[in-house]
Amino acid sequence: MADGTHALPNGHLRTETMSGAEYIAGVLKEEGVKQIIGFPASELFDASAALDIPPLIARTQRVAVNIAEGYARATAGKELAVVTVQYGPGAESAFAGIAQAFNDRVPMLFLPTGYPRGSEAIAPNFESRRNFRHITKWCEAATQVDDLPKLMHAAISRVRNGPPAPVLLELPVDLLAERLDALPTDHRRPRRSVPQAGEREVVDLVESLLSAKTPVILAGQGVLSASATPELVELAELLNIPVMTTPNGKSAFPEDHPLALGTAGRARPATVDHFLEKADVVFALGSSLTRSYYILPVPDDKAILQVTLDEADLGKDYAVAQGVVADAASVLKQMIALIRRDYLPLGERQQPAAEIAAIRAAFMEKWMPLLTSDSMPISPYRVVWEIMQAIDPKTSIVTHDAGNPRDQFCPFYVATTPGSYIGWGKTTQLGSGLGFAIGAKLARPDATVVNLMGESAFGMVGIDFETAVRCNLPVLTIVLRNNVLGGYAKSMPIATTKYGANQVTGNYAPIAEALGGHGECVRDPAQLRPALLRALAKVKAGQAALVEVVTHEEPRLAGLR
Repeated sequence: MADGTHALPNGHLRTETMSGAEYIAGVLKEEGVKQIIGFPASELFDASAALDIPPLIARTQRVAVNIAEGYARATAGKELAVVTVQYGPGAESAFAGIAQAFNDRVPMLFLPTGYPRGSEAIAPNFESRRNFRHITKWCEAATQVDDLPKLMHAAISRVRNGPPAPVLLELPVDLLAERLDALPTDHRRPRRSVPQAGEREVVDLVESLLSAKTPVILAGQGVLSASATPELVELAELLNIPVMTTPNGKSAFPEDHPLALGTAGRARPATVDHFLEKADVVFALGSSLTRSYYILPVPDDKAILQVTLDEADLGKDYAVAQGVVADAASVLKQMIALIRRDYLPLGERQQPAAEIAAIRAAFMEKWMPLLTSDSMPISPYRVVWEIMQAIDPKTSIVTHDAGNPRDQFCPFYVATTPGSYIGWGKTTQLGSGLGFAIGAKLARPDATVVNLMGESAFGMVGIDFETAVRCNLPVLTIVLRNNVLGGYAKSMPIATTKYGANQVTGNYAPIAEALGGHGECVRDPAQLRPALLRALAKVKAGQAALVEVVTHEEPRLAGLR
């Protein structure tokens, strides 16, 4: 009622108001939020804890956002990932994580507190609403406490719908303390709308693929977000089309499938190069088709068909023959139904599986000497190989860090289950992989979660290994240690030669032990697998683990050298 009274079942009236913070926490409870991630101080932590929503407090704001990203990606955006930080320095320090999530196209709700109203625009106070606008898809601030119901509904609606990206609602601290007459139980949970393609668009997509001589499918993260792997497999098998993935889309198509080509990253298996070169049509499904140093470009002579949720992707970096704004799963279902209804039998179709197998076998034969090398210091490719032998890809989630760990790991690791690999590559902030791994473990506690990173990346975020320990999120972190900034000497040859600018030092296993986890350093390749198995046993028993591997710098990358 307008006067702040509410009718009880017995007909009596009661007066009930709550603070802005309590109202927001109540809405999160209605939304099924399981934890609120961040770094204090935020009035939302206590308000949420009162409703049995536990806080997950990271050691840095950036890693808190990385954890939320890992959580969102491990749940394919089906569960609401919420991050809160303190106004001013907290919001400033979270900027990098939100930028990473924006580039990775990850849906999350970011609720930074704000300076008291009236002082937010006074220099040098940091106003999130102004400064995060270009790395969020919706960026607003609450100015009246009575507006919270519609603002929370609007924010969550935008997290759930349209192109995935972070959504920001700034909450001034004085507003959070004000009382409002509203009940979280009146909040209506926004539902996800799944856009479909038009009938003519579906016909054109199907006919373009059927008339192509050597088409390939490039599957992006949109396939994972739409949980569309079964439909993608069905279409690929129906039309006998090879499938590669983007780095963010790795695991969207099972890489042990006869039609799987692998991931089209900067470093990639020979199957990708071979079939992309001979392709006449590239069907980019659930992909933004972003040009990046870290993503293999599509050659100019290919006809491109693109399906994406974001109309801004169409023609952004490539001229496309046909662009469709729609959900990947919906389009696949429409295409399959049309083919089965109107185009069967298909007649003689190319059978690429044998060709794929032969090229893959030759590629692996070429790289096996490095993957199984007995060199000391240890080859980073031997580390990749031993990880592949030690874990079950069907029950594990793996991720990597930026730079050489990504480029050495991605071409060889075989991701067989959707969501079992968190790949990233358009922007590559060192250290993000640790937070992604912690967030993935938070989302899927039964999974074995493994993160491969270099020592420079560990140097950025290593103290947040303690977050995994303290929050009972046992992940396995593998640190490649070669005492250099891998690959950076070529960008600063004079500084490296004269001053050793690419040199770093340190021992990292003792840090893990000091932070309460299991730590072990490996120097002998023969001891690598036993060390990984010991660490995995510790993880299974509930203790976060770190294996430090002394490696040599390795410049050779698949597809590049």
